[in-house]
Amino acid sequence: MNPESARQRVRTVRSQLREKGLDGLVLTKPENVTYLTGFAGADSWSIVTKTGLYLLTDSRYIEQAEKECVGTTILQRAGKDPIAEACGRFLQKLKSVKTLGVEASISVGMYETLKKNAEVSLKPVAGIAEEPRGIKDLDETAAILAAAAISARAFGEILQQIRPGITENELAGALDFEMRKLGAENAFETIVAFGPNGSRPHHHPTQRKLKPRDAVLIDFGARYEGYCSDITRSFAFGAPTPAYRAAYAVVEKAQAAAIAVARAGVDMAEVDTAARAVIRDSGLPVYGHGTGHGIGLEIHENPFLKENAQGKLQVGQILTIEPGVYIPDKLGIRIEDDILITETGCEVITSECPRMPILQR
Repeated sequence: MNPESARQRVRTVRSQLREKGLDGLVLTKPENVTYLTGFAGADSWSIVTKTGLYLLTDSRYIEQAEKECVGTTILQRAGKDPIAEACGRFLQKLKSVKTLGVEASISVGMYETLKKNAEVSLKPVAGIAEEPRGIKDLDETAAILAAAAISARAFGEILQQIRPGITENELAGALDFEMRKLGAENAFETIVAFGPNGSRPHHHPTQRKLKPRDAVLIDFGARYEGYCSDITRSFAFGAPTPAYRAAYAVVEKAQAAAIAVARAGVDMAEVDTAARAVIRDSGLPVYGHGTGHGIGLEIHENPFLKENAQGKLQVGQILTIEPGVYIPDKLGIRIEDDILITETGCEVITSECPRMPILQR
């Protein structure tokens, strides 16, 4: 994270603190800690006040924190001290902090411990870091573009390994390995589903072996420099059935319809509606999940494209478009790409990832 980006993020958070009448904020969610400080380790909290930015960590991460943090004072707690207690004792030293925001995602136990030790007024808050995270700066966009390129290259490599008899687990592991060879890691557990297993949107790979004419669904993504990509490709291994071919065409059309309307200023619900309408009009079952979601430090983050979505798309958002058709015990087809909302519309940033309805061997 470059220093100017770091300063801008802190300024944005501080402006929200002023609006909410807070003297400071404790960030406990790892992705929010990373966003504000640059630190990518675990078991650490960040405290931001009107004049300071702090990272509370322990001896396991001091060297990493010193390398990664930007504009941050690093505080080391003793390994035996619970982090909420250590944070509370530190806050007692900040005489200017009277009212403190605490991320609402903190556990009840942690909150009570912090409240007991901090001796300040605590106020649960949400969205202070997540809201600015939704708009990606140039560095974040570059990292996501790199993650997308790595994903596409890795997927192209494993297509050569698909053969009858390979298991879902083997193929998932091969894809993860290719992403690691290219300097990334998998952003989430890779989904590989053969045949009827594809009807479960979040299927966990098994020892099921690939058979001729099986449908294949692969949902995967790379994490590069902390930022994620998210892609799904579906295809028939060999000659597809007429039903598969027809359903694939509908899903392709639904995704294209959503991408066509995705631009700054458009209601997010409108993007969702565009995809669902195509599938509904085809007579096929309409998927139950959202049409897309933001990606960044998390694989699922704001904004979320769903039927009851509130708000409009904004320049700088990066999100997925992923309609699907699922027929229990028969087939599942999902096509997912990542898009960047630009000044003139949107750009599909995963277009280099191979995409085909049929894989012939």
